[in-house]
Amino acid sequence: MRIAVVGASGRMGKALIAAILDTDGATLSGAIEREGAAALGQDAGSLVGQPSMGIALTDDPLPVFAASDAVLDFTAPEATLHYAELAAQARIVHVIGTTGMSEDDDQKLNAAARHAAIIKSGNMSLGVNLLAVLVKQAAKALSADFDIEVLEMHHKAKVDAPSGTALLLGESAADGRGLNLQEDGVFTRHGITGPRPEGAIGFATMRGGSVVGDHSVLFAGPAERITLSHHAEDRSLFARGAVKAALWGYGKKPGRYTMQDVLGLADSN
Repeated sequence: MRIAVVGASGRMGKALIAAILDTDGATLSGAIEREGAAALGQDAGSLVGQPSMGIALTDDPLPVFAASDAVLDFTAPEATLHYAELAAQARIVHVIGTTGMSEDDDQKLNAAARHAAIIKSGNMSLGVNLLAVLVKQAAKALSADFDIEVLEMHHKAKVDAPSGTALLLGESAADGRGLNLQEDGVFTRHGITGPRPEGAIGFATMRGGSVVGDHSVLFAGPAERITLSHHAEDRSLFARGAVKAALWGYGKKPGRYTMQDVLGLADSN
């Protein structure tokens, strides 16, 4: 399967290239960067410490998409929407790990999904998606006496908060309780906040150092607490998940999919 990478010179871009090169049945078809990026013209293989492949980083995605079966995209919302239009035109699989997208952005992705298979998730790892299923089950099984808090920590360079994974877990908790995260989520606390609102799902965000990603969902009840956690030790696990998603999406009908579909966990919800 011919797979392209956008945002190729970033940390995740390099991890995605390395994962493609390490996966049977996958081949790198192109590496794309934004206009003016310092890495333009570099060979994609040498970028990740591998022998030269004859694939230079380019800022022209059109010919790359035309020669690809899928594109892996961990960029930024505005860039992802642009690539979604191109992927829809080329009828190729679009795997999206971009976070910080708005509801309006999501509607635009729905439009693109009429012509291409879009696999989007706040997290591409097996462990996190399994955790999301467990969080939903726990939220459903535990009474409203158990308050729900989502805690997350990432490296200091991360620009959006809460993380896409934290929101994924919050949505799972809300689904389990029959709540609406947009209405019942508490994303900031400062000053005299008053008692905790009944049924709220709270979020705590921490940033610092080089943390790849730590997430916990805390269920705090009368005289006991239950904590479900996931700790990412290397971003290569997200890259491997994205490649797995691309391979799974090959030949699928246009539409919106998630990593729970890819991993066969959707029926567990």
